[in-house]
Amino acid sequence: MQKGLIIKAISGEYKIITDEREEFVCKPRGLFRYKEKTPKVGDIVDFDLKTRIILRIHPRRNELDRPIIANLDKAFLTFSVREPDLNLNLLDRLISIVEYNDIEIVIVFTKLDLLADKGEFEPIRAYYEKIGYRVYTSGFGLPYDEIKAEVNDNVCCFAGQSGVGKSTLLNFFDHTLNLKTQEISEALGRGKHTTRHTELLSVGTGWVADTPGFGNVDFPFDDLLSLSHSFVEFFEKSDDCKFRGCLHLEEPGCAVRELADAGEILRSRYQNYRIFSDELKEKQRKKY
Repeated sequence: MQKGLIIKAISGEYKIITDEREEFVCKPRGLFRYKEKTPKVGDIVDFDLKTRIILRIHPRRNELDRPIIANLDKAFLTFSVREPDLNLNLLDRLISIVEYNDIEIVIVFTKLDLLADKGEFEPIRAYYEKIGYRVYTSGFGLPYDEIKAEVNDNVCCFAGQSGVGKSTLLNFFDHTLNLKTQEISEALGRGKHTTRHTELLSVGTGWVADTPGFGNVDFPFDDLLSLSHSFVEFFEKSDDCKFRGCLHLEEPGCAVRELADAGEILRSRYQNYRIFSDELKEKQRKKY
């Protein structure tokens, strides 16, 4: 029996790399299908060298469904400010989901050179940095070496909308990757998918997943308290609220809502929180 890391999944087969950097293509045993547990890229597994059958999936530290990946150390949430336009609703949604899974977040904003009014974007960048996220920007020269250093000794993924430049960034780290990139569809105003599957790519001393772009993703929880805790600045200020377990919606004496009204919490961020709250309430109604 041999242990290894799944670095690619496609058509029911899995490419596994061992500590000795040997690669094997394996299939999962039927028991996984019976237990409704499917191997994911990023899984540590035991497999039989002779039959090339995956025998065991080691316990996961975390996992995501979009992109489909496990055991992540960092998620690079990559969003363009133009072509396609900056989607703060999706950014906040992904931040919430990644925070819930206890994965470190790095935000990368691309295509700043396409902005007509760069001053309009600066408060947005500064706010996400203020609440504790490392933020990188491209369009006027990106500190690629710093981002590459973030990858070293970690399993990471780049996630975000299609057409924002994820594959372009990865190609810059290592031109031998030769990942496909594609222009924006003018008719649709969004990028066409250039990545068809999830695969871990060796970058420096770490791994980066090039993942399919997507436009929407569901929350892995349906309770409002988990949502409120996944907004880090809300969680930090929740002790100042009048009521314990405040959801920062209509409760009197809510410190978070007061900060939002005063403009100390980014307007779009609080609005997105309320949108997500309504979504989860509807999800709860349908469930019960």
